[in-house]
Amino acid sequence: MEERNNSLSARSAVLSALLGHHPPRLPARHLVRIGALFGIAEGTVRVALSRMVAAGDLLQEGRYYTLSERLVERQARQDESRDPHTRPWDGTWEVAVVTAERRAPADRAAFRHTMTALRLAELREGTWLRPANLVREWPEIVTAQCTLIDGRPHRDPTPLLWDLDGWAAEARRLKRALERADGLAEGFLVSAAVLRHLLADPLLPEELLPADWPGAELRARYDDFDTRYREVLLRHLKD
Repeated sequence: MEERNNSLSARSAVLSALLGHHPPRLPARHLVRIGALFGIAEGTVRVALSRMVAAGDLLQEGRYYTLSERLVERQARQDESRDPHTRPWDGTWEVAVVTAERRAPADRAAFRHTMTALRLAELREGTWLRPANLVREWPEIVTAQCTLIDGRPHRDPTPLLWDLDGWAAEARRLKRALERADGLAEGFLVSAAVLRHLLADPLLPEELLPADWPGAELRARYDDFDTRYREVLLRHLKD
């Protein structure tokens, strides 16, 4: 019998459902049924949907709801974290030094969010870096505020920038959770937790990772789990 977990809010249930669905578009009745897995009343889900549309998080098309452009971008990052686009590393690091002046607090917050999404880490205030092993373009929010440099640190700064032991320990815990997940509600929660954790993977080159780094294995386990889980969930929603 599935356990009810009332700690999940209606908004979180809706967002997790749409972020995990391709395309990110579901009818209200399916979102209501997902909320019901966690003991969330239909009225509560529908109020959450209305508020999310008003806030610009969702778009409503008749009885269907879809993610806004901002959240579609988040889904794209989530997808990329499952199948990252990397290139061979030649030892070069990307360095972004903030040179813009008098930035508004909102602009500073948006910039930090972008840098984190690009998987850079801040060595000190205004100095961001990472190994140059990812295939991507620099967005305008970065090029307009930073001087970009390619360089090679004399000492490996990885331990100063990322808690690799902490990430690896949580990845191993999540692998075990995937193996034990029982029922739709628990599977939904574990799936969302894995996707959040993969977004926090710095995607470092193999040369900078511990020998037993669990990133690839977590992705493989999750892909297998997700294929089976989505089939069961869709059958439940359509019944």
